[in-house]
Amino acid sequence: MSVSKFTLPDVGEGLTEAEIVEWKVAPGDTVAINQVLVEIETAKSLVELPSPFVGVVGEIFVPAGTTIDVGTLIITIHSGADAAGSAPAAAAPAAAGTVAPVDPELVAAANDVSASISAEAAELAQAEEKPEPVLVGRGTAATMPTRRRRHTGPPVAHESLAPAPAARVGPAPTEHMPRTASVGPVLAKPPIRKLAKDLGVDLAFVEPTGPIGDVTREDVLRGATQASVFRNIQTPEWPSDREEHIPVKGVRKVIAQAMVKSAFTAPHVSLFVDVDATRTMEFVKRLKASTDFAGIRVSPLLIMAKAMIWAVRRNPTVNSTFTDEEIIVRHYVNLGIAAATPRGLIVPNIKEAQDMSLLELAGALENLTQTARDGKTSPAEMSNGTITITNIGVFGMDTGTPILNSGEAGIVALGTIKQKPWVVDGEVRARFVTTIGASFDHRVVDGDVASRFLADVASIIEEPALLLE
Repeated sequence: MSVSKFTLPDVGEGLTEAEIVEWKVAPGDTVAINQVLVEIETAKSLVELPSPFVGVVGEIFVPAGTTIDVGTLIITIHSGADAAGSAPAAAAPAAAGTVAPVDPELVAAANDVSASISAEAAELAQAEEKPEPVLVGRGTAATMPTRRRRHTGPPVAHESLAPAPAARVGPAPTEHMPRTASVGPVLAKPPIRKLAKDLGVDLAFVEPTGPIGDVTREDVLRGATQASVFRNIQTPEWPSDREEHIPVKGVRKVIAQAMVKSAFTAPHVSLFVDVDATRTMEFVKRLKASTDFAGIRVSPLLIMAKAMIWAVRRNPTVNSTFTDEEIIVRHYVNLGIAAATPRGLIVPNIKEAQDMSLLELAGALENLTQTARDGKTSPAEMSNGTITITNIGVFGMDTGTPILNSGEAGIVALGTIKQKPWVVDGEVRARFVTTIGASFDHRVVDGDVASRFLADVASIIEEPALLLE
C-alpha cells in the first residue's frame, strides 16, 4: 500500500494562500480520480479541488475555516489492495476506475420521466452531464467528455447576475399558485427540473402545458413570476446579538482593495443618457420566438453587450488601460459582466467577445452567469478584462455612477427598462425607456470620446437593426 500526499495547489495567477471552506470527504472514504475533495476560497473565487488519486482517504490535516499557504499538506490518500479492502463496501465501486461519479439528481430526474419521454430524457441527460474539475496537469483525459455542454441556466440569473434563492422564501405555494398540488409523478425533462430548482419553483404546483402533459420551460417561468411577487415581503426579526463582526478576507478583501485603488487612482468622469428602448424590447421578443435561440435565455442585457462591442470598435480608446509609461489600446474585447454572488461582487469576462455572433454571445452570457451563481468562476475567467457592464436595472435602479474595474478605462451601467411617457413625432406615447450611465478614466478618455461612445451604445438600444450593418 502506498500513501499519496496532496498539497494545496496554486489554482491560478500565482495566488499564495486560500481558506479551507468545506471538506467533501472524511477519513475512510473511498475516492476516485476527479472526485471533489474540498472547497477552498481564494482571493478571487470559490474553487473545488478534485482528487488526482484513487484510493482511501487517510488523514485530513487542515480543518475547515483555516487559511493556509500554497504547498501546505492538506490530505493523504492510501492506494493499493489494503486500502481497497478497508473501504466501506458501498464505496468500493467509486474506486474501481477513473470515471467521475454520475450526478444522482440527474439520474433521479431522468427516471421520473422515463415512462413517456425516455428517449429524449436520456439524450438531455447526456447533454447536461458535466465534466468534473481537473487540476492542471493532473487527472486523465479519457474521463473528460467531448460533447459541448448545453447551457440552460435560469433567466433571472442571466439578466440580473444575482444569485438565485437557495430555497423558497415567503408563504407556501398553495397560497399563491393557481392550482393545487398534482397527484402522481410530475412529467418534466431534466433541464426543466434543474431550472425549477434554481428558481425555487415547486413543480407539483405548476400547471403543465406540454404536448404529453409535461411541464415546459414557459410553465416554470410563469410559476417563478407568480412566486417572485412574494419573495421579498418577509422581514426577519432583529438578531439577538447587537453587533456582527465579519472578517475582511477572501473575495471581500480583494473587492475592497480593488475599489479603493480604482477610485483614488483613476479620475472618474460619468455621463448619463435616457434612451427609448422599445425596439430593443421588440427585438428581444422576436429572438425569444426564434428557433435558433431555443433553450437560451435572451434579455436586453444581450443587446447591451452587443451594443458595447459595436461602440468599442468605433471608439477604441474606451477599451484601453493606463500605465505611467504608456496607454495600451486593446483591439479585442474581453467583456466583463459585474456579478452579485453570495460571496461578493465579481467581474468575470467573456474572452474575445468581438468575434462572437449574437447567438454565441447569448450562450457565453448564460454560461458566465451560471458559473458565477454557482460560485465556480475561476481566477482566469476574472482576469484580463477590457471593459465592463453592470446591470443595475434588475434591482429597480434607474442609473448610477459605477466605479471602474481596476485596469480598465470604461464601465457602463444599464438601468431598469420600464414604460414611461415619451414624445414620439410630437405626440406623448407610452414607451419602454431606460437610462444608461457610464464612467471613464479621464486620463485616457476625453469627454468627446466618452460622449460619442455612449451615444453609439444608445443608438443601438434605440434601433437594434444597426447591428446588422
